[in-house]
Amino acid sequence: MSESPSPQEQQFLGGPPEVFDTVGREQLAALLDFGLRPESTVLDIGCGCLRGGRWIIPLLDSGHYCGIEPNREMLAYGLAHVIDPEVIRIRRPRFDHNDRFDFTVFNTPFTHFIARSVWTHADKSQIAAMLDGVAKTGVPDAVLLASYRPAHWYRNDDYTGVGWVGRSHESDQSGMIRHSYTWIARACRERGLAVSRVNRPVVNGQPWLAIRRA
Repeated sequence: MSESPSPQEQQFLGGPPEVFDTVGREQLAALLDFGLRPESTVLDIGCGCLRGGRWIIPLLDSGHYCGIEPNREMLAYGLAHVIDPEVIRIRRPRFDHNDRFDFTVFNTPFTHFIARSVWTHADKSQIAAMLDGVAKTGVPDAVLLASYRPAHWYRNDDYTGVGWVGRSHESDQSGMIRHSYTWIARACRERGLAVSRVNRPVVNGQPWLAIRRA
């Protein structure tokens, strides 16, 4: 970002300002590791203010980037302050604001899905909805890259509550949660998917998971 965001603007960044660029670049780097090409079709789940989108969109063919973001103000901030308007004009990304994780709204088969700092706030039913969307709208060799905070069995901190935790289009309260890798693996198997850990540097305490068809 060219200017330091004000305290009010920081609420739209999706994380600490000091790692904003690092986390954004990491999303692109992870996708490149999994075969991202200009002709790929990418769904950025919880695209926020385009922290990752501003790195991903310029590399894709026109119309090949889609983003879901229920927080309209956050996305509007990104379009106004984070990404070059000329890139938007040329690359023609598409956006939707549904909070159901309904990927069919784009009527597009996706090669890549990415969910950065989403599973750290989503409950298990929401994660299940995302996995359903990957199974339904992904091409046969599609991949979902999702960051998460692993639960600790000895702390019993695997989140079992209901509803989104953290800032959103419905709440100004911050918060993050953890999920069990064992639960994620089981949820994937139930949908004909398989999960594996990704060997990349852990940024901001969130390792990547890669999910593909089994």
